[in-house]
Amino acid sequence: MTNARPISPEGMEKLRAEWEELWYQTRPKLLVEIAEAAAQGDRSENAEYIYGKRKLREIDRRLRQLDDKITKSVVVEGARETGKIVFGARIRLQRLDADGKPSGQEMRVQIVGVDEIDPVEGRISMDSPMGKALMGMAPEGKVEVITPRGKVVYDILGVDYP
Repeated sequence: MTNARPISPEGMEKLRAEWEELWYQTRPKLLVEIAEAAAQGDRSENAEYIYGKRKLREIDRRLRQLDDKITKSVVVEGARETGKIVFGARIRLQRLDADGKPSGQEMRVQIVGVDEIDPVEGRISMDSPMGKALMGMAPEGKVEVITPRGKVVYDILGVDYP
């Protein structure tokens, strides 16, 4: 698998759950609705039929996307014994100002694959500037993150793995 994409066990479970919901529940219900709309007669002016077919195409497109993601993903569990920050790690950070003093609140991030990114939940890509800076670091100390707005320094307060 040359295009293997790392994903956490939780991320893979979410992809599979969405696929199963669409395939076993949403799609069959929609097929019944389309058949009922088609039975009403002229399909060219039947809004329910036209909308149903459009929605079916959207669901089928999403199922293909999910199939692609699931088949190209490799489940990776965070290695707890390496002494370094690795994929899947949950990291507590605090931003430091120019004098090296804490500025702002503590934040928490988790390093995940590209299919699991959720900034609101603190799930950052391992390919993001922060993800790249954190990967391989010791679970304590400071880390410099080069962002489009310049260098930002964080103090690593703690690391754990789900």
